[in-house]
Order: sequence, then structure tokens, then C-alpha cells
Amino acid sequence: MLMHGHARDVFTAAEGGAIRIVAEDDVRILAAATREILDIAASRRDPEVKQLVGQKGGGYLRGVLAQLLPDELAQGSPLNLLLDDFSGASLVAGWAWSRWVPDWQAQVRGQAPAPDERQRKMQGICSGFQPGASSLADDGSEDAVEQSSAIVMSLPRSDDPDGWHALDPQAEGVGMRRARRIDVWLDRDLVRMDVGFQDSATNPKGGPDRIAIHEYHVQATADLETFTLRSVIADPRVLPYRECPGASPNVGVMIGTRLADLRLAVPRRLSGIVGCTHLNDVLRSLSDVPRLVAKLHEQVSGSA
Repeated sequence: MLMHGHARDVFTAAEGGAIRIVAEDDVRILAAATREILDIAASRRDPEVKQLVGQKGGGYLRGVLAQLLPDELAQGSPLNLLLDDFSGASLVAGWAWSRWVPDWQAQVRGQAPAPDERQRKMQGICSGFQPGASSLADDGSEDAVEQSSAIVMSLPRSDDPDGWHALDPQAEGVGMRRARRIDVWLDRDLVRMDVGFQDSATNPKGGPDRIAIHEYHVQATADLETFTLRSVIADPRVLPYRECPGASPNVGVMIGTRLADLRLAVPRRLSGIVGCTHLNDVLRSLSDVPRLVAKLHEQVSGSA
């Protein structure tokens, strides 16, 4: 897998006009099928980032990043976001191949593990794999044959050219993309948040349209003084199994939590079948909002 990650923080004035790029980072990773990092380069902190060579994508990688680049984590920088997202993005990336293999479903049905090969037991890890779910085989491993997906349009829009940074073209061959967006603005005593999350792959039929396997839209508010979550609504738009949307109504249990605490509180309170791995990931990202608000204040003060 050749992965290119790009992220930026952008300020838009209330009266409109040209955007102002506040922070921007870029990462390129060559990874094995096992998700081991074979080579990596970053637009900043490259010597430290190169120490990640040999590490594998997984939950423990976040601990490695916290030790290696603690200041980037504390600042909620785009660089930290990109490195933190490698584990999740690399895990989902293999799904893209299923769109390009004509007899993929037949191949999955015909696969039988060798006697000494253990299948990963998925039952109970999230709402989509709750006991008895359509996503599970009889032995508790994933039955990936009957997955849902949806055709989605290209994210960049001609009427909002600044809405996304430039995205690498993926017009030919197998390609996967994870796209994130967090819009933050102030409304009297509230911080309003509008969040988008999408995993999509190239379409074998060609054209600008893509095929999505995950897509969430989350709207939330927090108290401007305490940064305590006041409201949150999760809209599950595209998910692979019919049981997956069951996690969305549960996000209300996070109301009353400080945004800065969400990174650790979400996996504790929305664990197992009451949560969704990808929705939890979206909610975790809200922990960076207080730092975005601080940048917003800085930009407004600088413009006065």
C-alpha cells in the first residue's frame, strides 16, 4: 500500500473571502499488506517520524506516537491526525480490492481456512458484530459476503473550491480514500461542530463517482466556556451491515463529557456492541475542537 495523507486547518472569516491556512501537514507511507510501515516521509519532523519504520498499524501504535511526538499530540496538529489515522485507514484499505474482483463473493464463500489457520473472532467487538448479526459466520468470524455499499459523488465541488484541499487523482486502478472534515464555529455561548467521515474506493466502471463503505455525519454542540458536550446527533449514511446503525442512538451517553476527554472516554463508554469502531473514531476526533477554537480566536484577533 502506498498511502498519501494530507491535512490542514483552515480559517474562513464570517464575511467570507479568501481562506487562511493556519496549519498544514503531509505524510507518505509505504506499507506491507500486514500494515507494517516499510518507509515513511513527512513534511515536518521527518527524522522522528522515520522512527516509525517497522511499526504496524493497530491500537497500540497510538501509544508509540504519544511517546515519539508528545507535543504534536498535545497540539492536536494535522501531523498527529494523519499518523493517528494510519491504523484505521490501512485496516479498511483492503476493502477496495473487493470492488475490482468480479467473482469476489464466490471467492469469499469458497475460502476455507487451513486446519492450523485461526480465523479472527469478531463477535461482540461492535454493533455490527453483535451476537446473531448478519455479518457473522457460524464460528464468530466475519462473513464479508453480503456487505452494503453506496455510490457517492466526488467530494470536491466547483461551487466550493476551498472546501477540500487538492486530492490525489485515483481515476485508474484500485484506490481507497479516507476523508475527514471538522467544521467549527461559535454561536453565542456555544461551539457548533459539523463533522463528516467517509471511506470510499474507486469505481471499476470509471468516472468521478466512487463507492463508499463507511459514511457518517455528526452534528454536536459544546459549552464555549467549559467545552462540555451539550448535544450530539450521529447520522449513519453508509455502513456495511444492517446492524451497524444501531450504535448511532447511543452517542447521547457522551453528553456532559469534556471534549478534551473524549479521546479516552469514548472507547470506554461506547465499547463492544453499543458502539461502532468508525463512529467512535469520529467522536474521538472532537477532542481536538478546543484547540481549533483557540486557533479560531487567534485568527479573529489577528484580523481585528
